[in-house]
Amino acid sequence: MTYVEDELNSQPECWARAAAEAPGHAKVLPTAGERVAIVGCGTSYFMARSAAALREEAGLGETDAFAASEFPAGRAYDRVVALTRSGTTTEVLDLLGALKGRTRTVALTADPDTPVMAAADDVVVLDHADERSVVQTRFATTALTLLRAHLGLHTEAAVADARTALAADLPEGLVECAQFTFLGRGWTVGLADEAALKMREASLSWTEAYPAMEYRHGPISVSTSGTATWMFGEAPEGLAEQVRDTGALWVAGGLDPLAELVRAQRLAVAVAAARGLDPDRPRHLTRSVILTP
Repeated sequence: MTYVEDELNSQPECWARAAAEAPGHAKVLPTAGERVAIVGCGTSYFMARSAAALREEAGLGETDAFAASEFPAGRAYDRVVALTRSGTTTEVLDLLGALKGRTRTVALTADPDTPVMAAADDVVVLDHADERSVVQTRFATTALTLLRAHLGLHTEAAVADARTALAADLPEGLVECAQFTFLGRGWTVGLADEAALKMREASLSWTEAYPAMEYRHGPISVSTSGTATWMFGEAPEGLAEQVRDTGALWVAGGLDPLAELVRAQRLAVAVAAARGLDPDRPRHLTRSVILTP
């Protein structure tokens, strides 16, 4: 079994632990009414977008999400939350350093022995969700679960659905598809982007991701026999039929959207295996991007 398979299979237990521990981190995580930005790079950026959308949808305060390298320097926030598995990512550390002394910061990380411990004002360590694989799975979803629980939006049904996602067979014919499109709405747009990234990283697949209502505005033109379109959450009316009419395989997201991401992670590993690729060694990638000055 690869590292990534072992790690993605452990997600239900990681989520349950993070949700149980969330109340203990309440003092350092954003409070209702604060103006908040959530930042990250790569997978962590997509989780930041999902968390930000969830917080705003819940009416808990204006919440933006940025790639750490694109943070608007002149914009004021009450708190900035940084997601960084490794605790060593250059863009995140640079941003935390620039915010030091003027904006309260909190970092969610997997490694307590890294520079982020001193760079952020507060730190939440999810070391039980750390990973050996370059490809992120459980740390990202566990960090988002912690934030969902902090917002009062996590339920045990999400953990149960994650177990279902790990146990159930993938749809017939899905692994053989030549192209994959993932769609989301609201907070699940970030999850769709992350699913597409997993497919690129682990299996070198041609993948795209869009807000579901945008799919009709051009991207549906790539749908045909031998392609797949996967919906995270409830689909817009009529979209499933339109996709099926193209000859593409439609995958409905019937589970909790975060559990649907687990299914997409499994697909990435399955496609990698079918193509003779090692998902633990993605091409041109390292576990953390550390830039030399």
